[in-house]
Amino acid sequence: MLSNSKSCFAPFYVENYYIILSSSYVCSLFSLRIFRDVPSDITIEVNGGTFALHKFPLVSRSGRIRKLVAEHRDSDISRVELMNLPGGSESFELAAKFCYGINFEITSLNVAQLCCVSDNLEMTEEFSKDNLHLHAEQYLESIVYKNLEMCVEVLQQCENLLPHANELNIVSRCIDAVASKACAEQIALSFSRLEYSSSGRLHTIRQAKCEGDWWIEDLSVIRIDLYQRVITAMKCRGVRPESIGASLVNYAQKVLTKKVDLVSTGHQKLVVETIISLLPVERLAVPISFLFELLRNAVMLDCTIAGRLDLERRIGSQLDIATLDDLLIPSFRHGCETLFDVDTVYRIVVNFSQQDDGEYDMDDVSIFESDSPHSPSQSALLKVSKLVDDYLAEIALDVNLKLSKFMAIAEALPAHSRTIHDGLYRAIDIYLKTHKGILDADKKKLCKLIDFQKLSQEAGAHAALNERLPLQSVVQVLYFEQLRLRNAFCCSHTDGNHKPVHHQSWQTSSGGLSAAMSPRDNYASLRRENRELKLELARLRMRLNDLEKEHVCMKRDMAKSHSHKFMSSFSKKIAKLRFFRHSSSRGSSSPSRQSYRADSKVIERTCASIE
Repeated sequence: MLSNSKSCFAPFYVENYYIILSSSYVCSLFSLRIFRDVPSDITIEVNGGTFALHKFPLVSRSGRIRKLVAEHRDSDISRVELMNLPGGSESFELAAKFCYGINFEITSLNVAQLCCVSDNLEMTEEFSKDNLHLHAEQYLESIVYKNLEMCVEVLQQCENLLPHANELNIVSRCIDAVASKACAEQIALSFSRLEYSSSGRLHTIRQAKCEGDWWIEDLSVIRIDLYQRVITAMKCRGVRPESIGASLVNYAQKVLTKKVDLVSTGHQKLVVETIISLLPVERLAVPISFLFELLRNAVMLDCTIAGRLDLERRIGSQLDIATLDDLLIPSFRHGCETLFDVDTVYRIVVNFSQQDDGEYDMDDVSIFESDSPHSPSQSALLKVSKLVDDYLAEIALDVNLKLSKFMAIAEALPAHSRTIHDGLYRAIDIYLKTHKGILDADKKKLCKLIDFQKLSQEAGAHAALNERLPLQSVVQVLYFEQLRLRNAFCCSHTDGNHKPVHHQSWQTSSGGLSAAMSPRDNYASLRRENRELKLELARLRMRLNDLEKEHVCMKRDMAKSHSHKFMSSFSKKIAKLRFFRHSSSRGSSSPSRQSYRADSKVIERTCASIE
């Protein structure tokens, strides 16, 4: 009779399973097309759908319907409602077709439904040979589990069939198949990259990042709970951390870039928390920019504290490759007055400073140095110190930023991390310029962070004229500039009999004040040197005034007479000025030489002008 029913069913044979070209079928037509002369004797209701069918083909295949009919044999049941049927009316329609002997195609898009509905309706070998459940299972074993793409499609269909699909182990078997296939492809790719070198040894050709991981895009369509199970299985199977990281990045970008509403906010929060839990433990398995983006979303969506702290720890372990844009995390907390989330950045910097060698591979010499096994390498410290100084300069423009938080970030790095303090000085100067009402005591506290001896010549010159700095800081700048000039002069005029004199307060290997002197001694030494410098400047002014007076007198004498007597008088006056050869009784050779050479040059210029 099926052959006479036009082209609605027109079956053909594909991979041991029949297909019907018609994609839609009106269930009420079953009785008209198959049993034209036999009226319907039972009505099946499934999720609001009504199917007018016949008892005989149904009870011959379905153990559940057979039991229902047998229980109501005396009352001659004519209506049955099937509650909580997996797949709803669509899956029941396929089961009914199978009962009536109508051929249809089993595909990866309906095999999960067929497995669940056949199990629910008890369409197994116990009640009839070659039943629907057997055909669905054979299709899974022979076709689906051998193809990664089809496994992903089945997983996607299982999202609406839980928990029945879990109970039948459809989900777990598909997940194991996906993980096995992905791992096998990577192993095969690794073998294909092996080749013999000219010396006869095997070596591996470098591959492009995530080459062969075409499954990454396929996994982005499944639900987050199933995706989590797939990634966990891949980790157990030994899939490369870089591949897992690339899959996490792709999945997050697909989900988190969608339009946000009240419903999707909760889903995005779940996605972020799940991805954080799935991040590989290996360093650099995912880009640091992705970690920062994940952290921004975690803060914005108010994810768990444990997840955010884990991200901060991961970022801190590779902070030396971050950029300023990465650190500029907006403040999403309600009632927060600052523009940027400085608390999060502070914890990241602290994590970087406190990291230990247990988190890294000691074979990588760029990670740690042998002389400091419990701290980051000096190159990493230099990069992070520059990054932190740039960040401080950026947040210093925020008028609502408290001094305590600014100083906390500046002090988070160890003292030896900054070899030059120009960046820190620039950030502090911007903060003082922005916060004009800051107290003098706070200014002094803030400027104590700067080691003025580590300023460059340009920064030192700017600091010496900076009116925003407290007077004590300006004195320190002038003092260290004087020491620098004195040392340069001594080095340039050193001979075999006279060696340069180095002051004990600055003759240190680190470039700072002597560690053997107490802070009180250092301060007293600074004040003493400052007084001596002032006295030296006063003596120089007095000498210059005397020279100017003598110059005026000599001009007057020249105007009166040009005789030999004038030259004799001039010689006597010049002799009187010889006391300038003896500058002071302090015994310091450098300032005396400088003063003497300065006076001599002035006298020479004066004589030249007279002649």
